[in-house]
Amino acid sequence: MSYDNLSALPVYKKALELCKISREIASYVTFNKDLLKLYQSNSLRDSIADSLVTDTILIPKKIALAETSGKYSERLKSAAYINVMIRNIISYCNGLENDGVKEKEYLNLLRQEIKSFRKSFKTWRTSFRDGSL
Repeated sequence: MSYDNLSALPVYKKALELCKISREIASYVTFNKDLLKLYQSNSLRDSIADSLVTDTILIPKKIALAETSGKYSERLKSAAYINVMIRNIISYCNGLENDGVKEKEYLNLLRQEIKSFRKSFKTWRTSFRDGSL
């Protein structure tokens, strides 16, 4: 699959939505409004927001890697990695909530988007068994 065809892939579209929502949330809840410098902050909230954005950015990259790789094992590795990232994102939502983020509706929106992504992800992952690339 070429990079041009990725944009037509439902799981890839959902992954990009996760990126967009996570950036918006990070921008809203952090004390440091420069998202590129969150990693330099001593604030727990900024650190969690940085991890949230970083992990959501890695998901579409792993999907692209799996789709452009001709190896079944590479696809499985990418899927396993994405599973870890999804669990991390849920943990980051919980961490932000525990850190006192009052706008829980935004975190719940991200959680809902994760549920939607998971459905698409499971369908995509099942396609590996079909032997299709």
